[in-house]
Amino acid sequence: RGIKLSGGKAFRAKVRANRVAASLPGPVNTFLVDAPQSKVDFVVYIDPENPVAKIDIQGKEIILKEGEWSDWVKIDYEMVPHLQSASGIVRFYLKEIRPGFKLYVTPVNIDPSSPALPISSPEDYSEDIAEEIGLYYTQGIPEDSKALSENILADGEFLQQTDIVFGEEMDMLELELGRFHSGLLFFYIGRVDQLSHMFWRTMDPKHPAYEPSSEMRAVIENAYVEMDAVLGRVLGVVDDNTTLIVLSDHGFAPFYRAFNLNSWLAREGYVTLTDDEESEFFQNVVWKGTRAYGVGFNGLYLNMKGREAGGIVTEEERDALLEEITEKLLSVKDPKNGKQVITKIYRAEDIYSGPFLEDAPDLVIGYNSGYRASWETVLGSFPKEIMRDNKQKWSGDHLIEASLVPGILLSNKKISAEHPTLRDLAPTILGEFGIVKQEGMTGNSVFEKGAGE
Repeated sequence: RGIKLSGGKAFRAKVRANRVAASLPGPVNTFLVDAPQSKVDFVVYIDPENPVAKIDIQGKEIILKEGEWSDWVKIDYEMVPHLQSASGIVRFYLKEIRPGFKLYVTPVNIDPSSPALPISSPEDYSEDIAEEIGLYYTQGIPEDSKALSENILADGEFLQQTDIVFGEEMDMLELELGRFHSGLLFFYIGRVDQLSHMFWRTMDPKHPAYEPSSEMRAVIENAYVEMDAVLGRVLGVVDDNTTLIVLSDHGFAPFYRAFNLNSWLAREGYVTLTDDEESEFFQNVVWKGTRAYGVGFNGLYLNMKGREAGGIVTEEERDALLEEITEKLLSVKDPKNGKQVITKIYRAEDIYSGPFLEDAPDLVIGYNSGYRASWETVLGSFPKEIMRDNKQKWSGDHLIEASLVPGILLSNKKISAEHPTLRDLAPTILGEFGIVKQEGMTGNSVFEKGAGE
């Protein structure tokens, strides 16, 4: 059944006569009684003398050296024999042959050339790209940070995996630059973000997970250099009649210490628990005795009567309770160094608008640089300690007070707004096409004075 890890599973490989039999779990087969999980079997044949192995899967043979990645391999999960199957794609990485056999397999990605589910709009767009550049990652965030966090991949191996992703992205960019003539082209690159999350610890001696490494400490800096090259390539293509916008919605900061917001709320008497046992998803919360709770990375909700199923806080009590919690949270100091953990707290009605305001967090917590909500808080858990060192490889973050991690806005057209914000981007893009912003849309074109005010 495998050992469940965050983001995947690990299976014990039994080597018998230089042969390993294994399988790749796939989607649940709803065509069968009890809906079992589908699987694809494969066999690995290990060279008894050389660091080489052959993978035999569904009639395909892949020969890899130790430390080598395969190309994309198509696999088919049979749902109904000869009638229905689901296609996926994977890459293999032969991590180690001896003394212990280790083989990494990417998550099974939806095959863009024959998607089992719609993954693009229009639906045939993914197939169009695959015809032009070949197979590619289709999962939401393709960089496998979980494999690095769980020590399945080492730093250098994770970097190789992200290089594969980046190479595919550049192939896509070249494809679209080559056939772009008019309209709107949006292209997202997540490389700097993911590498900053995972490699901050290699360049910051103050980080609890600091690992001095001459090979890895320049990873983030190198990523920015790569982005300069990408920008140069795009600038070489656009003409004087084309508006180019370069946007990052946030910067980055160290993630030294984690704050367990829900544990703090429980200690301060805002949450009642059935017991002291740690559990996820608020399973040990007594809602009729709970006035506030944290969910997500920066959200704090009141347990409002009429909104939450077990709500007890009335509308008349709301303002005073929010003011009380805000004052207390802003006074929280890190016992390790005396620093202020939270620097700013926003009320929903002060920063949000629109028909879904009621669903927004009542308070948005702005953490100080170096601090962030713990992973446990995000999942509705209540660890015993209020704060702890972040010793994980996910060592940089941006889910803090926004003014401490500003993004960037660059353009080949003069930006007239003194203080542009993300709210201005939609009106800006619409304005470039002569389209008036829709009713209820906030912000203004950054190419006009007054945006961001």
